[in-house]
Amino acid sequence: MFKTLREDIRSIKERDPAARSSLEVLLLYSGLHAVIYYRIAHWLYMHKRYFLARWVSQHAKFKTGIEIHPGAKIGKGLFIDHGTGVVIGETTEIGDYCTLYQGVTLGGTGKDKGKRHPTLGNNVMVGAGAKILGPFKVGDNAKVGANALVLSEVPPNATAVGVPARIVKLNGERVKRTADLDQIHMPDPVSQEICRLQHKIDSLQKEIDNLVENHIQ
Repeated sequence: MFKTLREDIRSIKERDPAARSSLEVLLLYSGLHAVIYYRIAHWLYMHKRYFLARWVSQHAKFKTGIEIHPGAKIGKGLFIDHGTGVVIGETTEIGDYCTLYQGVTLGGTGKDKGKRHPTLGNNVMVGAGAKILGPFKVGDNAKVGANALVLSEVPPNATAVGVPARIVKLNGERVKRTADLDQIHMPDPVSQEICRLQHKIDSLQKEIDNLVENHIQ
């Protein structure tokens, strides 16, 4: 337990430039507090103390604003940055050194039984407000842009953005554990389509202008 806690703190310090000391992270980071509560609740859940497990998880929700079902499986080094509004469902699986920003939902679609929630590989970054819904995998080193809606599998080393999410980067350089956490500078498929349409409109406008000019002459 304490070894895992040390690893969680070290992982946060590596990825958050605002973290000044281990003591600050331990005492003041609600994301870490939520993970600590989760590990206690998960232990109770695995020992079939279901009521106590849910009580601990609900207490954590009120204290931190982060809801993690005790049945979820979470690896080491999870960093929940800010964290308010994060929801992690019962059959979610999260690998090592993942990063979740505020408002992230790892949920189900309401239609599945058994495994209902997503599986995140290692070193996955999920941007603020993103929703990943369904029993599929987001591969190692993948990035999900802010406010994306992911409804299908994301390959390893891919970047997914948009509603619904589309893969806009695949098989780039491998993301190290101290991953690039930039949520802003990602290709936007909607903007790209708007630019394409604007270019087409400009071309048509030029053709119309030429026709009018020739007609006048």
